[in-house]
Amino acid sequence: MKAEIIAVGSELLLGQITNTNAKFISAQLAEIGIDVFYQTVVGDNPSRLEETIRIAESRADLIIFSGGLGPTKDDLTKETIAKHIGCDLEMDEEALTSIEAYFERTGRTMTDNNRKQALVLEGATVLVNRNGMAPGMAAIAGGRTYILLPGPPHEMEPMFRQEAVPYLQQLLGHQEAIISTVVKFFGIGEAELAARLQDLLDRQTNPTIAPLATRDAVTLRLTAKAPSESEARGLIAPVIDELRDQVGAYIVGFDEDTLPSKAADLLLAKGLTISAAESLTAGLFTSLLAEQPGISRSLAGGMTVYTREAKIRQLGVDPSLLDRFGIVSAECAKTLAEKVRSRFGTDIGVGLTGAAGPDPHDGEPAGTVWIGIAAEDRTEAYQLRLSGLRNTNRERAANYALYYLIRLLEH
Repeated sequence: MKAEIIAVGSELLLGQITNTNAKFISAQLAEIGIDVFYQTVVGDNPSRLEETIRIAESRADLIIFSGGLGPTKDDLTKETIAKHIGCDLEMDEEALTSIEAYFERTGRTMTDNNRKQALVLEGATVLVNRNGMAPGMAAIAGGRTYILLPGPPHEMEPMFRQEAVPYLQQLLGHQEAIISTVVKFFGIGEAELAARLQDLLDRQTNPTIAPLATRDAVTLRLTAKAPSESEARGLIAPVIDELRDQVGAYIVGFDEDTLPSKAADLLLAKGLTISAAESLTAGLFTSLLAEQPGISRSLAGGMTVYTREAKIRQLGVDPSLLDRFGIVSAECAKTLAEKVRSRFGTDIGVGLTGAAGPDPHDGEPAGTVWIGIAAEDRTEAYQLRLSGLRNTNRERAANYALYYLIRLLEH
C-alpha cells in the first residue's frame, strides 16, 4: 500500500505553524509497513484541495488528510472529499452527544456551527476523538482509502495510534504484531552512539534499529515483528539488555519519557525534595520540573540569582569566593547548590551558572556552563562547553542539569 499525506490549512502555508502531523503520521505508517512517497500541504480552498486529491489519487492507494474538520467556514475538508467521491455527510450521533456534553460540562453556549463537527462521510468508519470534538473517519471509494483526521496534534496523534492504526492493520490483513520501543539517550552524540553500536547495527534483522537525533536527545527505535505482541516484546528485550551493557550510562528513558519526567519520577519514587538556584537559566530548570504532575511533593522552590548582587544578597554567597574563583566557576555552582539546599531545607540543591552568550562573561567564553548538585553526603560540579546560540545554550544547560540529576538519583 502506497500512501500520501495531505495537510490542510492556510496557516501551514503562511508559516504560522509547523506541519508536525506529517512527520508523526509517516513514522507511524512506516511501522506497519506502509510506504509514504509524497507529503502535500494545501490551503483552505476547496478547488485547490480537490485538485490536490486528484493528483494524490494518481499515485497513492491510501490518502490521509489532517486538518479542516473544525466548525468554521474555512474547515472544508470533509465537505470537499464528500463531493469528490460522491457521497453525503451524515450526523454521527455519538460525536454530537459528546460535543453537547462538553458544552454542558463547561457551562458554555453551544452554537449551531459546532454541530458541523459531528458530520461524517456517509457509511464511513468513525474514528473516535477522545481529546477534542471533531471525530475522524475512514472511507473506501473507487478502490482507494481516505482517512480524515483533526489538525491539532494533541487530538490527531492519539486518534491515529488508537483508531487509525488498528483500522489499517485490519485492512492490510496483518497477522503478526508489530511493536516498537524508543530508547532515549542524552550526553552522547548520534555519530558516537552509532560508532559504539556499529556491531549491533550491522547485525540487526528483527528487531530493526533506527537511530534518530532530536533537539533534546538521541533515540533508537527498536521495531520487532512476531506472531504475538508478547513474542515481539521478547525479541526487543535482549537488544535493550545489550544497549544497557554497552551504553547504559547514556540511557535516560523509553518511549514517552523525557528528561523532566524521568527526573520527577525518580524524585517522587525516592521521596526526595529538591530546590534550585539559577543564574544563566533564570528558572528554566525549575520550570521544566514544575511541568510534571505531582512534582509539588518534591519541588520545594527555586531562586533566580542572575546578578552577582543577587547571589550575595539572596543566597548569602561570600563575595570573596566570587572574587577568587569568578561567577562562572565550579566553586560558584557548588556554592549555589549548597546555599539553596540549605535555604529551602531540601534533600538536593541544584546550582546553575555560566556564560550563555553571545559575549564572554566574567572572563569565560560564551557557552561555558557549570552545574552544581548538592546532596547530603557530597556536592559535585559539572562543566559544559556549549557552542549554540544564547537561548539554545540556556535550554541545553537546564537539560544537562536534569541529566546529571537523573544519574545521581539512579545510583
